[in-house]
Amino acid sequence: MAWYPGAVKMELQPESDSQPAIRPTQFIVHSIIAPWTAKRTYEYWRDSTNLESHFGLGYEGDLGQFIGTETRADANYQANRRPDGTGAVSIETASNTKGTDPWTPAQIEQLIRLGVWLHETHDIPLRICRTWDDPGFGYHRLHDEWAKDGTNCPGDARVRQFRELVFPGIVARASGQTPAPAPSEEDDPMPKVITESSDTDSGLKAKTWTTVAMATDTALLQGPVAYSVAAYLRIGGTPGTQVKGRFYDQYPDGHGSQDLAIDLGTVGPDGVLDAQIARPGQLADRVQLKLEVWADKPATITYRVLRSLRWTA
Repeated sequence: MAWYPGAVKMELQPESDSQPAIRPTQFIVHSIIAPWTAKRTYEYWRDSTNLESHFGLGYEGDLGQFIGTETRADANYQANRRPDGTGAVSIETASNTKGTDPWTPAQIEQLIRLGVWLHETHDIPLRICRTWDDPGFGYHRLHDEWAKDGTNCPGDARVRQFRELVFPGIVARASGQTPAPAPSEEDDPMPKVITESSDTDSGLKAKTWTTVAMATDTALLQGPVAYSVAAYLRIGGTPGTQVKGRFYDQYPDGHGSQDLAIDLGTVGPDGVLDAQIARPGQLADRVQLKLEVWADKPATITYRVLRSLRWTA
């Protein structure tokens, strides 16, 4: 069995020794619908039920592991252990009693770190599970086979965070593109969560790169900083309009360094395209991160959202 060195070991018995082995191929994230610490979650599994997860995570980032990741845990219905011996690793995360609150920055950081370890230790692929038995990462309500009689776990706020912050953060960290900052006594190692949005229309001229402003200006972030950022755009235009995007670094002397263009999609029959573009990285002192969008026909950005994790570089 495998034990994550970043968690406090709180081994459940007899489950840890008596339940069958699995080959971990998935990581499934839950909310426990209680504002509990990792220790209180352990006590609940120990004293009240045998439907445990491998890990428990409190609001402050306290992380406990209850069963080794190569042993079956029972909170994932059909994904606990499949006939071929594969199974899911699971985590319960503290929440309010309605399961409607977002994860805290400390919880997000711990989920990213644990996800990277699971990828590196068990070779869980860096993708969101496409089907209930597809290897990868997911959240409890993603597939019906993961939850008996269905579930809303986790709530909408956490599903958005998973797709916009947690999973992109795992991919970025595991790929070595967003290194974790070295904690010190003076510095807070937890990332800051940034969300900006604007519903002010922004026109796109045909076949012209346009710098996109968010809530305040065109500078999405400014260094020194390490980050993982995702931008979400709603674009209106003629059906069939092709749209591309790219991030670039703006240096203090005025010159920029652009990424390769990414195809963001095509405006649909309803005249709308919902697109997203993400990028992890680091910015040196006074270097700004900006975003450009291009369309082959005139179009309009009607809404945009920026979400990011930010670490002090």
